[in-house]
Amino acid sequence: MNDGERSHPVMEYIDTPEALREFCTALKGCEWLALDTEFIREKTYYPKLCLVQVGVPGRCACIDPLALESLEPLYDLMFDTSITKVLHACSQDQEIFANLAGKVPTPIFDTQLASPLLGFAEQIGYGNFIKEVLGVSLEKAHARADWSRRPLSGGQLEYAADDVRYLAEAYPLVRARLAEQGRLAWLDAEFSPYEQLERYQIDPPDAWKRIRGLEKLRPRALSVVQQLATWREQTAQEKDLPRNWVIKDEILIDIARLAPQKVDELSTIRGMPPKSVSRYGQQLIEQVALAADQPLQPLEARGRRERASAQEEALTDVLHAQLRLLADKHGINSTLIAGRKNLLALIRDEKTPLLSGWRREIAGEELLALRDGQRLVSVRNRHVVIEKVADNDEGNP
Repeated sequence: MNDGERSHPVMEYIDTPEALREFCTALKGCEWLALDTEFIREKTYYPKLCLVQVGVPGRCACIDPLALESLEPLYDLMFDTSITKVLHACSQDQEIFANLAGKVPTPIFDTQLASPLLGFAEQIGYGNFIKEVLGVSLEKAHARADWSRRPLSGGQLEYAADDVRYLAEAYPLVRARLAEQGRLAWLDAEFSPYEQLERYQIDPPDAWKRIRGLEKLRPRALSVVQQLATWREQTAQEKDLPRNWVIKDEILIDIARLAPQKVDELSTIRGMPPKSVSRYGQQLIEQVALAADQPLQPLEARGRRERASAQEEALTDVLHAQLRLLADKHGINSTLIAGRKNLLALIRDEKTPLLSGWRREIAGEELLALRDGQRLVSVRNRHVVIEKVADNDEGNP
């Protein structure tokens, strides 16, 4: 069936309390619903919710939170644990509800996370996902729309509605294929981290861990970065500004290196906006001074590890070759199973997802066997062949 032959549910635009209550009451008791949001956050720390799209077979709606004083009927649906919320790339949608309501919708089914188990690309975009599953090419005309402006055009609303219309059509097909292959249970561990409220709450004292390029800093400068990053996160949250609008990462690192003691010294830092010196200069100097009295959090907290040796790099390459063959055998994108960091952790007997759940079942055990010399690797007719070591060969050099 091509898209022209499809029977689409008519999009309902909901901007009154009565319409919201009626819609949400009608959906109570459903097993699942498709969910998406439109928002803006270019000028704010917290995303500003502009539209919520909800769809089930035969019905879909665009709910306008800017026209409604309360979203309580919608929250009753979102936080009903008997209803599965189907999303594609759920992180930002979940973050919005975490900020607005202090909790996140559960349980979820994320079709982007599920796609690699069906052989699709990791982190596949929604448009490509729908093309793969339904053979439909979606319009992209409103991808960069300002969803905060009112009134929304008919084209914008139809574009937004398509995000749940087609998701509601694709989900049963994806779920059925995964069930047929015995892979539905595999996804529990993939979805679980995105159902945790803590994932979407940034604790200012941990904000420094998001900054790149700290490995070369001396301990004193690292301590200053940690103090400044905490202050910046708190300031960004209080003022609802993007953190880089307060101070950019690279400038923050330069301040840490130079450790200025006077406000006018900040003006010598390359790229430092005069407005930032005027607005935050004294606070920055105070944070630099406070850093001297704060305990240093070691870089190991970020998972820093020793550089891999030549032998470790070579063994990682061999394991990666085996991983790709195992992934191909199961029709799965290999990056979903493990990356090089996970393979290096396996070599070093460090904790790795490769040794738990479905990853261990389809790849972990074989990778361990190769690591421990229980497999032989050869090339025959330009094909890589991995075989068990014969009993009389085990232990031979």
